[in-house]
Amino acid sequence: MASSLCDLHHNQITSYLPCISAQVRLNAYTVNGQTMRSMLNLQHRALSSHSAYVGGAVFSPLHPNYLARGHMKARLWAVRADSSRRDSQQLYYRPESMKAAAPTASGKFIGFAVGAGLVLAVVFGRNFGDEGLIFLAEGLAFNQNVEEVDFSANGITAVGLKALSDVLPLNDFLKALNLSGNPVGDEGAKGISVMLEKNRGLLKLQLNSANIGDEGAKALAEMLKKNSCLLVIELNNNMIDYSGFSALAEALIENKTIRAIHLNGNYGGALGASAFAKGLEVNKSLREVHLHGNGIGNEGARALISGLVAHRGKITTVDIGNNSIGSKGAFHIAEYIKKCKSLLWLNLYMNDIGDEGTEKIAKALKQNGTLTTIDLGGNNIHAVGASHLAEALKDNSVLTSLELSYNPIGPEGIKALAEVLKFSGNIQILKLGWCQIGVKGVEHIAEALKYNTTISTLDLRANGLGDDGAASLARSLKVVNETLTSLDLGFNEIRDRGAFALAQALKANEDPAINSINLASNFLTKYGQVALTEAKDHISEVHDGREVNIYF
Repeated sequence: MASSLCDLHHNQITSYLPCISAQVRLNAYTVNGQTMRSMLNLQHRALSSHSAYVGGAVFSPLHPNYLARGHMKARLWAVRADSSRRDSQQLYYRPESMKAAAPTASGKFIGFAVGAGLVLAVVFGRNFGDEGLIFLAEGLAFNQNVEEVDFSANGITAVGLKALSDVLPLNDFLKALNLSGNPVGDEGAKGISVMLEKNRGLLKLQLNSANIGDEGAKALAEMLKKNSCLLVIELNNNMIDYSGFSALAEALIENKTIRAIHLNGNYGGALGASAFAKGLEVNKSLREVHLHGNGIGNEGARALISGLVAHRGKITTVDIGNNSIGSKGAFHIAEYIKKCKSLLWLNLYMNDIGDEGTEKIAKALKQNGTLTTIDLGGNNIHAVGASHLAEALKDNSVLTSLELSYNPIGPEGIKALAEVLKFSGNIQILKLGWCQIGVKGVEHIAEALKYNTTISTLDLRANGLGDDGAASLARSLKVVNETLTSLDLGFNEIRDRGAFALAQALKANEDPAINSINLASNFLTKYGQVALTEAKDHISEVHDGREVNIYF
C-alpha cells in the first residue's frame, strides 16, 4: 500500500480510500470563479463510490504552481484503519471537469469531498455566504458519511440557513455543526431550533459570535426541551441577557441529555446567574458550565454556587472567570470546592478575590480530593495569598495544574511556594508569568527545581529575570531533572550572557528531559542564538537524535 496519498494517481485512489478511517479536512480557497454547483453537486451515486469526489469530479494530483492560478488547495490527513499513526501530507488538486458559470458575490468557493469507507470532518471558511450554503446543503442532503461540518465565518445569514431545513431534521449521520462567526441573529437561531427539535444525530452545536440575543436564546431553549440527543451547545460571545438565561435555565429543568453549555461573553449579570442557578438545581445531566465574562459579581456567584451545590449530577468543569468576583464571592466558591466530589477544573481567571479570597480558596483545597486544575490568574494576589496557597499544597496531592500569572506575588510569595514545591504537592504545570518575581525570586525557583520531581511545564514569562536570572536557572538545569520538559522565559530581558549560561547547562546535563525552551521577545543577538543552537545539536548528537526546540 502506498505510504501517502501523494503517491497515488486518481485511478489508484479507488483501492486506497476504503483503508482510511479517520478524517478528511478541506480548507477553503478561491477556485477561479467556477460555479459552486459544479463543485458541490454531490449525487447519491457519488456516495456509493470508492472514489474521492469534489462536486462529483475525481481529484487528481496537481503541481503547487497551479495555486498561483487560483486553483483549489486541499489538505488531507489520513489515518489507516489498522494504525493510530497519522500520515500527514499536503495535496494539491483541481477538479478534472467543471462547468463554467457565474460565481457567488465573493467569487470564493470551496470543495467538499466524500468517499465510501470514510468518516469525514469537512472544514469550510471563506465567506461563501448564503448562496454557497444552498449548494452545500444539496450535498449534505444525501450525506451518509460526513460527521463534522464547520461553516464558521462564512457570512451566512438566517436566509441561507433555510437551506438546511431539509437536511438537519432527518440527518442522523452529522454529529457536529459549527456556524460560529456568522451573523445568523435571532431569526437564524429560531430556524436552527425548529430543524433540531426532532433531530436524533447531532451531538454538538456551535453558534458562537452569531449575533444571537434573548429571542434566539429562547428559541434554542424550546428546542432543548424537545431534543434528546444534543450534548454540547456553544453560545459564546453573543448578546444574551437575563431573559435568555432564564429561558435556558427552564430548558435545563426538562432536558435530560445536555452535558455542556457555553455562555461565555454574554450579558447574564447577577440576575442571569440567579435564573440559571434554578435550572442547575433540578438538572441531572450537565457536566460543564461555562459563564466566563458575564459580570455576575459576588451576588451572582452566591446564587450560582447555590445552584451548583444543589445540582443532582456530577459537575466536572466550572468557568466563571472575568466576572468581577471579589473576596465575598470567593467565600461561596470555597464552600463549593469543599463540598463538590466531582469538580476537576475551575477557572477564576481575572476576578479580584485578593489575598483574603485566596486564603478561603486555599483552605478549601486542603479538603478537596478531586480538583486537578485551578486558574487564579489576574486576581490581585500578593505574597500573603501565595503563602496561603503554599500551605494548601502541603496537604494536597491531587492538584496538578496551578495558574497564578498576572498576580503581584513578588519574590517573597515565590519563596513560600518554592519551599513547599521542593518536596510536597503534585504540581505538574506551574504558570507564574507577569508575577514580578525578579532575580531574587527566580533563585528560589531554581533551588526548588533541583529537588522537585513533578513539575513538567514552567512558565516564567515577563518577570524581569535578565541574564542573572537565566544564569540561576541554568545552574539548576545542569542537575539531572527527569520531569521538567517545557520552560518559558519569554519577555525577560535576557541577553547573550544568559543565553550562553543556558547553552552550557544544556550541554552539561547528562540526561536532559527538557524538550522546549521559549526565549522569544528577549534581547539575543546571533551569538546567543548560535550558542543555543549548538547546544541543541550537541544534545541531538549525544542522545540519539533527541530533539530540543528552542524558540528565539
